[in-house]
Amino acid sequence: MTVLVDQNTRLLVQGIGTEGANHMRRSIAYGTNVVAAIHPRRKGEQQDGVPIWTTVDAAVRETGANVSIIFVPAPGAADAILEAAAAGVPLIVCITEGIPVMDMVKVKAALLAGTSRLIGPNCPGVITPSTKTRVGIMPGDVFLPGNVGVVSRSGTLVYEVVAQLTAERIGQSTCIGVGGDPIIGTRQVEAVRMLNEDPDTKAIVMVGEIGGSAEQEAAAYIKRHVTKPVVAFIAGATAPAGRRMGHAGAIISGEDGTAANKKAALAAAGAYVSDSPAEIGSTMKRALRERGLA
Repeated sequence: MTVLVDQNTRLLVQGIGTEGANHMRRSIAYGTNVVAAIHPRRKGEQQDGVPIWTTVDAAVRETGANVSIIFVPAPGAADAILEAAAAGVPLIVCITEGIPVMDMVKVKAALLAGTSRLIGPNCPGVITPSTKTRVGIMPGDVFLPGNVGVVSRSGTLVYEVVAQLTAERIGQSTCIGVGGDPIIGTRQVEAVRMLNEDPDTKAIVMVGEIGGSAEQEAAAYIKRHVTKPVVAFIAGATAPAGRRMGHAGAIISGEDGTAANKKAALAAAGAYVSDSPAEIGSTMKRALRERGLA
């Protein structure tokens, strides 16, 4: 069993410009089944052997696409998400950053009335190494199939965490970059829940950031429901209050938003809290050994 993406994924790429085409090629090379691409002026053409449609609805009907990845620029990204949802795509992954907050407020409200799940925006996507399924921009060569799930608000820290795990010969089940914007489709607590319910995931790494209370929500769930070892790291511990660091959602605007508060909540929930990003791999190795899972 895997989380979100697997060998049954039939990927559709919305926004087949330079970046969309580049990452589509990398996903195909990794082993992902890419069945369609979208471009408003290239109907009937192909890109690297993948047929191009002008609408998501037509592409879904003709190819059975069940996952969409969005590389549409920020001004049109919200409409792209809504188009995929209207076409009934079960999983939508939005890479685009800089989408206006009000646009995402409207998207979030619309998604609540439907059945589509959104990952992102402003995220690196999802990858399941065991089935060679890459939906996003993560570098597939650092991943190793295994049983540790990864959830992260930070994209680049996903790669760092995975590289450390792989160096320790600790493989990954599914890695989910939920995104760093204030309004995202799938929150950390939801991603942790999915990994907790996955029988093939034996442990979880959760990478959080300053700002908001998402990590506290996840900590509350971990305390009540998770018996698997959880290793947590909070980025931005040295950031001054009131200044946004990196992501639009990484701004301390209250006590809940501080790294200290988040770390305390996670420690109280029983997580192994790493103070340095360089120690996440070794901390997971220790956690697995202490739980008899190594």
